[in-house]
Amino acid sequence: MTADGVALAAIVLLVFPMGYFLLASPAFLLVKLDIPPVTQLLGGMFSVHFLMLRIAAIIGVIAFAAAGRPVFAIGIGLIAVFAFWGRDPFMRRWDAQLNARDAGDTQAVKQLRRLHWSGMLTNAAMLAVVVASIPLARS
Repeated sequence: MTADGVALAAIVLLVFPMGYFLLASPAFLLVKLDIPPVTQLLGGMFSVHFLMLRIAAIIGVIAFAAAGRPVFAIGIGLIAVFAFWGRDPFMRRWDAQLNARDAGDTQAVKQLRRLHWSGMLTNAAMLAVVVASIPLARS
């Protein structure tokens, strides 16, 4: 496979989990986050998204490094770092707000919604950068 093929395959592999999350997560804006099964499902979706992003980004780093494109390997490496280091703090905050909600804190649902929005917007921004870099990766 050519370097362009490797680059395209790595980007498609990275765009898949980001695109899925971009399409799936807004559906949770239509439901209340004070319903425990809904928040468990959304929290699980965030957790799996971080895991999928880790795997896809590591494969992308390896593919771009093997193709001799260190700038793209570093860029995708930053996404991998975000996926590794961002998951635990995000999920701790998510769980803390779930516990607060279950203890009767009325502001916890608002904080869960803010976390939901921040996760969606962060993913959308990263996806936009990856998609915008596609023409650059081919040259």
